Amino acid sequence: MTSLAASAKINAPISKKLSKEIEEVIPGGVNSPFRSFHEVGGHTIFVDRGEGSKVIDADGNEYIDYVGAWGPAILGHGFAPVADAVSEVLRQGPLFGAPHKLELELARKIVASIPSIDMVRFVNSGTEAVMSSLRLARGYTGKDIIIMFEGCYHGHSDSVLASSTHKHSSGIPHDASKNTVVVPFNDLDALDQCLEKHDGQIAGVIIEPVAGSMGVVAPEPGYLNGVRDLCTKYGVVLIFDEVLTGFRVAFGGAQSLYEVEPDLTCFGKALGGGMPIGAYGGKREIMEKLMPIGDVYQAGTFSGNPITMAGAIAILNALSNPSVYSDLDKRTEQLFAGIQKHIDEINQELVAKSSPESGSLEAIPFQLQRVSSMFAFVFAAKAVKNFEDSKTIDAERFAKFFHELLANGVMLPPTAVDAACVSAAHSEADIDRTIVVCANALRKIFL
Repeated sequence: MTSLAASAKINAPISKKLSKEIEEVIPGGVNSPFRSFHEVGGHTIFVDRGEGSKVIDADGNEYIDYVGAWGPAILGHGFAPVADAVSEVLRQGPLFGAPHKLELELARKIVASIPSIDMVRFVNSGTEAVMSSLRLARGYTGKDIIIMFEGCYHGHSDSVLASSTHKHSSGIPHDASKNTVVVPFNDLDALDQCLEKHDGQIAGVIIEPVAGSMGVVAPEPGYLNGVRDLCTKYGVVLIFDEVLTGFRVAFGGAQSLYEVEPDLTCFGKALGGGMPIGAYGGKREIMEKLMPIGDVYQAGTFSGNPITMAGAIAILNALSNPSVYSDLDKRTEQLFAGIQKHIDEINQELVAKSSPESGSLEAIPFQLQRVSSMFAFVFAAKAVKNFEDSKTIDAERFAKFFHELLANGVMLPPTAVDAACVSAAHSEADIDRTIVVCANALRKIFL
């Protein structure tokens, strides 16, 4: 195998200039670390606008976009029904700090769509939804310990960063880690042992049903059912963090896809259709612990604002058509089948080039991982099934791959582990073009 050449570079002088200037007034030049190119190198790309499956940068370069605003753009950028609904409400006033009929309408849609939810509370982000659901689980049970899973991402509140083994932060009180326990993903025995060890002290178990930040790791068959059974056995609140998967992998979220009902669920991303939103909901007896009828405090000036509610209603109306998800799955399958064909060809070419003395060659270390329209291109020798597996991902090769794609008009998340997304706006031509660009990049890396 030849050594990796220098990464291809996109011709984007305006983005390069802006990337330098913004670092003087915004730390790292970004308002969320995920947007930074620190893992892949090079300067960030300033997006000027989005149109369907494409984004156009400040230099006028067009990209087939698989970032999808990190999940919300499930129907593509600039989806007209959302834009129209939001514009109409904006003219009537963006915020009142009082109940609005659109809050009732959206809450009813969610309750009617998801069997595990009797009541729902709206917030402004996925982080807020998770933070609030953990406080609610603690308030409901009167216990303190939360169990998490290695490699799952739950936002940036102290409770979920305290003992996270894949995201680190200073500034978190040392005592916060005492009430957060981490176990391996896809390992029921480890969870059972942890629940037994801390029996009587655990408020809740929070899990991403599909781990979107370590290579799009699907639950093993029966795993989520086993987690549900164990939480029931030990009397703890099961929380599904569906901020990424909710209304993305299926209309009812991953819990619908895998037929498992949690006690509480957190939403965000696709639920807002591009508007900033978070929500959490679940069993009535748990949700009624929230103030003003219960004693668990949570508030927010912008929570349930009319603009966001209007956008969410419009997106749910569109997503309620079952063909949306079948089309998303079809496009993602087209992408994976096309790339797999080229992977097979590359493996055959490597075998043909090898000498008899070298023996049989293993397949190139590249995995295609997906659940519905969430996917990842994983540079690893075997499929990633947990956080330990994710440590074998070759970030250097991914960086080369990322820049080859970017220079040829295809945009992925600038990280080797986080989920990319197909939108309903991606056409067959978009997918065909992406397959060609990916195949050429893989050939440069492996041949």
